[in-house]
Amino acid sequence: MTTDSARTAGATRSTGPAKAAPDEGLHAHRVSRTADNRLILDGVSIAPAKGATVGLLGPNGSGKSTLLRLLAGVLAPASGVVTLDGSPLADLSRRDIARRVAVVEQQVDTQVELSVLDVVRLGRTPHRRAWTPASPADEEAVRDALDRTGLTGLTHRSWHTLSGGERQRVQIARALAQEPRELLLDEPTNHLDIQHQLDLLTLVTSLPVTSVVALHDLNLAAMYCDQLLVLREGRVVAGGTPGDVLTEQLITEVYGVRAAVTREGPDDRPHVRFLGTGGRPAPR
Repeated sequence: MTTDSARTAGATRSTGPAKAAPDEGLHAHRVSRTADNRLILDGVSIAPAKGATVGLLGPNGSGKSTLLRLLAGVLAPASGVVTLDGSPLADLSRRDIARRVAVVEQQVDTQVELSVLDVVRLGRTPHRRAWTPASPADEEAVRDALDRTGLTGLTHRSWHTLSGGERQRVQIARALAQEPRELLLDEPTNHLDIQHQLDLLTLVTSLPVTSVVALHDLNLAAMYCDQLLVLREGRVVAGGTPGDVLTEQLITEVYGVRAAVTREGPDDRPHVRFLGTGGRPAPR
């Protein structure tokens, strides 16, 4: 698949989100990025449909995190352009971007003593002037974010006393308090147990936002994502629905493992069973 085919990633989900104008939303157009004279991304394009959940897949070092940072405007592409509603991110202020795009990193920690409420209130920073008190609109956005993430009863808990799953929920609440239209998540299920992985992705996919999420677990991607974009060595190798993308051949070519792919559930989603690497079978 060519890099231009990545433009199909994020096509309208089966539940039928509103159709967007061609330039509406957060899009990357043939972006490339180098670091230490090494090509990290090579001509990657992505245009998620409004309200869709797009999964970024690929081995370690394939460029998933770099693509998310380009979409967030944290990094600038060496070539190509990232646009927000048709305007290059380079032409927008950090405050303007943060009012539309929220980011949830893999792991966040702090040495400062903060409560859950303190962290979630940080999400209102792009909407407030420095040193001004919180407005009624700010407090309403924070309450709504806490309610959506099931954290209303934990507002006064210290960040340092939270479990990994609770911290991830707090980070999503902080992102929601920004009132974004686009949500970028970098491997949010890392280091979480299975229940918290499912709870977190169920929450993300229920939100009224467009989400781009980097994942390692192919079965979670198949369960929760509307569209997938697969990267290998900084290039797009496949893009489309989970059923179209997650084939035995692709998994072998991209990940170097043998797998059996079956269809399960009422919506015929693919399920991946790993068979081993090379001549060595997977443990039973």
